[in-house]
Amino acid sequence: MSAGTLRMPRPAFGPRQVHAVAGCYFVASFAALGLPPYLTQILPELGDRTARWAGLLYVVPTVFGAVGAPLWGRLADRFGRKRLLLRAQLGLAVSFLLAGWADSLTTFTAALVLQGILGGTFAASNGYLGAALEGPHLSRALTLMQGSARAALVVAPVVVGSLSPWLSPHRQYALLAVLPLTAALLLAALPEPAEAPATLKAEQALPRTTAPIVSLRVLYALEFAFVFSTVISFPYLISLVEKRLPGASPTLSGVLFALPHLCYLLSALAVHTAFRTRPRAGIALGFALIALGLAGHGIADSLPSLIAVRTVLGAGMTLGLVCLSILAADCAQGRAPGGLFGSLEFFSKAGAVAAGVAAAAGTARFGPAAPVLTGSAVALATVCATTATSLRTRWSR
Repeated sequence: MSAGTLRMPRPAFGPRQVHAVAGCYFVASFAALGLPPYLTQILPELGDRTARWAGLLYVVPTVFGAVGAPLWGRLADRFGRKRLLLRAQLGLAVSFLLAGWADSLTTFTAALVLQGILGGTFAASNGYLGAALEGPHLSRALTLMQGSARAALVVAPVVVGSLSPWLSPHRQYALLAVLPLTAALLLAALPEPAEAPATLKAEQALPRTTAPIVSLRVLYALEFAFVFSTVISFPYLISLVEKRLPGASPTLSGVLFALPHLCYLLSALAVHTAFRTRPRAGIALGFALIALGLAGHGIADSLPSLIAVRTVLGAGMTLGLVCLSILAADCAQGRAPGGLFGSLEFFSKAGAVAAGVAAAAGTARFGPAAPVLTGSAVALATVCATTATSLRTRWSR
């Protein structure tokens, strides 16, 4: 029997459903992305007067999310992607409620651990989309999901800060638990992606007929390097801005922080159209721009120059995220999507944790410019490795 006769019709799944999944991720990630910057205000209420544990607790959900992501992905392939996506949303709600009502540092830490273990909404959403879509439709949906994450990263801290005069960030955890609950109710109305035929159940998908653009090992390495080189600039950017622009307002610092993410929101879909058939070139160009933009942070000493290097970084970030989505969609063909996106999330979170450790160590020893220069070096090394691999592939043909 040919592969064509084995293909099962997929349930109706169009732009409305994709937008619903992305929207649910956006609202559910508000507390996860908007409240950690306020840990220095939350921890004194729980007995840590100097907030000395803020740096460690910032990465606790990331560490435990990385540990749990591959397992949840495999369980999604076995028991249903929609079911495990709902589990992730409900897991966030439970952990947010516990964090909001915690009255000790121990309980609050346990809530953050549960957030990492029980959450994983991004990987679960991508696994669900990977079972419902394929090819350019999947890569475009993954691009939209990254846009949802960028939008939450920009908007959520502003909303939390605006609510702070009336409700402390600590108690906002409990209030914002209603968002993943709402997301779960909305997702319950979406269809469950069709299962693969019984003869293909072990693979959960049809075998592909063409070679992948990159191997899984290369995809995971690119994901780790990308997250490391971009996230390493996040924790101490405000300190760098204050050093270069004495007297800069918090609003200006926040705008500079958000600028690369705004670049993504404005241009991601256009970049997807331009590079969907040449992601190798796009990923190499993206890393080159990231290296250039981060290196520029080391010498930028005026507002126009900081805006320029942040914009260059934003262009590189956009190219990198979009082309990684294209490569991930290509690798998902013929593979169980839950396991793939769960493993990809592991390497993403591992890159974020490594970046946080490197940023803290570099800043303590060399000052706030060290993280951006370290990220630039890693991005440049990735450009060299990617270019060398492409040249070897071309010569082998």
